[in-house]
Amino acid sequence: MRNAIGRKRRHPGHLTLNTDGRPHPRENAMTIATLVCGLVAFVTGFIVMAHMIASWVGAIGFWGGLYAQYASSTTRQRALIIVGIVGSFVGAALGIAHGGFFPRGFTLRG
Repeated sequence: MRNAIGRKRRHPGHLTLNTDGRPHPRENAMTIATLVCGLVAFVTGFIVMAHMIASWVGAIGFWGGLYAQYASSTTRQRALIIVGIVGSFVGAALGIAHGGFFPRGFTLRG
């Protein structure tokens, strides 16, 4: 009689991004990629010699995360994407502050 009402039983400890019951492989991949970029950019942003990695990965994670947020399907995806976007932004900002996108001493000459 418990199932007659239409309540779904949840499995405790089952981690999924597809809370709507449908698979979203592309959106899930973008979510994980944004989260990984944010983590890498955030960690390397505190290392002065890794400013190029932090800057580039942070910029890619930020802009890619904005698109992933636009294309996301579930609330869990959106929550993880925001974490990745913030990490990417902070990492990129620290990377730019420590030297920017190019090696130190690099200049564009015309």
